[in-house]
Amino acid sequence: MADRTPRGGKVQATGGKAKAISQHHKAGLQFPVGRVHRYLKAQQPSGTRISGKAAVFTAAILEYLCAEVLELAGNACRDQGFKRINPRHLQLAIRGDEELDATIKATIAGGGVLPHIHKTLVKSDVPHSKKKTDELIAVQPLTAGEQQQ
Repeated sequence: MADRTPRGGKVQATGGKAKAISQHHKAGLQFPVGRVHRYLKAQQPSGTRISGKAAVFTAAILEYLCAEVLELAGNACRDQGFKRINPRHLQLAIRGDEELDATIKATIAGGGVLPHIHKTLVKSDVPHSKKKTDELIAVQPLTAGEQQQ
């Protein structure tokens, strides 16, 4: 069994205190769990307790959402031939994904607007019937008065 220090930490075999491991490292996350926990406590009325698991779960959700948005924005950036993500790419990524669009309703400064052309304004590629095409192509013979001009 590992020895205990007077303050409660485990003692390494060399006699010193074990190296501290951060909460986000224990959880396998990139987002700082301790900072998220502190922010969660700051948002609650004084005396309200927030569990450590709530902070880990919230940090995991934030990390997932950031990864999703950055992946889609990176794809939009690469499609346009850029190497750096700008607010326009974030706007295209968020508004192009149905679930993210429903989740994130914020206005992105410098994001612009999505290109949209109403269906009635777009020419249809449906070919006309042969009869209508023949009517359009048919050349009317010139009358005697029109030939002299």
